[in-house]
Amino acid sequence: MIAVELRKLARRPRTWLTLLLLNALPTLVAVLLATTDIAPRPGSGPAFLSAVLSNGSLFAVAALAIVLPLFLPIAVAVIGGDSIAGEAQSGTLRYLLARPVGRTRLLTAKLVTVLAFTVLAVVLVAGIGFVVGVLLLGNDPATAGSTIASVSGSALTPTQVALRTLLAMGYVALSMLGVAALALLLSTVTDSPLAATLGAIAFLIGSSVLLTLDAARPLQPYLPTRYWLSFIDLFRDPILWRNVERGVLLQLVYVAVFLLAAWANFSTKDVKS
Repeated sequence: MIAVELRKLARRPRTWLTLLLLNALPTLVAVLLATTDIAPRPGSGPAFLSAVLSNGSLFAVAALAIVLPLFLPIAVAVIGGDSIAGEAQSGTLRYLLARPVGRTRLLTAKLVTVLAFTVLAVVLVAGIGFVVGVLLLGNDPATAGSTIASVSGSALTPTQVALRTLLAMGYVALSMLGVAALALLLSTVTDSPLAATLGAIAFLIGSSVLLTLDAARPLQPYLPTRYWLSFIDLFRDPILWRNVERGVLLQLVYVAVFLLAAWANFSTKDVKS
């Protein structure tokens, strides 16, 4: 079942179009930086964007910071929102459940598919960002034996940067898994993929808005988007684990709650289409 769903994901042109559009903005930013040689001042713009002119290999992390606040969550929400609701809208959900496939097994297959898309999206954004950054903004420091300045200002070796970039990719993927679980839950509630997608996006936008309000300060540590950008702390020296650990724990809680709710709703849902 999982293999079937993964093949369906890979065969859909929408999957690859979404990934293409997801990488278009970071690539455009790299081209503009390379042609103008003008980067944002330190402390302004997406994380690491002020440092990529002197070290293009950091553009892998900068690309994640560019797509994380909006474009990556939308892409994950689209795939997650379509997982169950898309089958219901097309009239194939009842056919799928008529076969010897339990609802839990189908829901698990859909979750694995969304997770696979999420991991693929993060890997491609970081990988293409690294290649584009090195080609347009500078040579790979690993071949030059040079060091890279951390967010704290101290020097990091290329090996340290590579390991921390992998950690950042894992952290971003986990953060997006919370989005996927929410979209999957909403996909079991409605028969409209668009409604499920917009519901997930609205929830995340609301979280982002509340983060800007002083009146919502008691709620802010528990909002799903609160620690998304905490992967920046992985590039401090020493690493500041506090917000990273809180972000991981918070996302695991959201994932568990949303998935349990999705299972509870889908296992008792009256499938009419």
